[in-house]
Amino acid sequence: MIEFIVSNWLIILLLIALFLIVLKYTKGNTKNYKELLNQGAIIIDVRTESEYKSGHIKNSINVPLKDLTYRINEFDKKDNIVTVCAAGVRAESAKKFFESRGYNVANGG
Repeated sequence: MIEFIVSNWLIILLLIALFLIVLKYTKGNTKNYKELLNQGAIIIDVRTESEYKSGHIKNSINVPLKDLTYRINEFDKKDNIVTVCAAGVRAESAKKFFESRGYNVANGG
């Protein structure tokens, strides 16, 4: 039993770190994305195409994170944007990418 715990402690630490990262990115962001949604924001799902096909938010647009750099011109800077993914980490990366280019965006988690 001790051997099992010792051999898997790194995995346990990585899972805890991932949880804390997700918590950091999604905490305190609720009001911002809800306000944008109430104003008719575009929801951009940055998961892979297969993840998106397995289930997604109605009327969301699938733009996998890896494709965002060459598809960003599909969106107007006047639009409000909410990015989403499975856990919020990729959505946060997309949010930062959009913000660096002058878009009004929030991480929806």
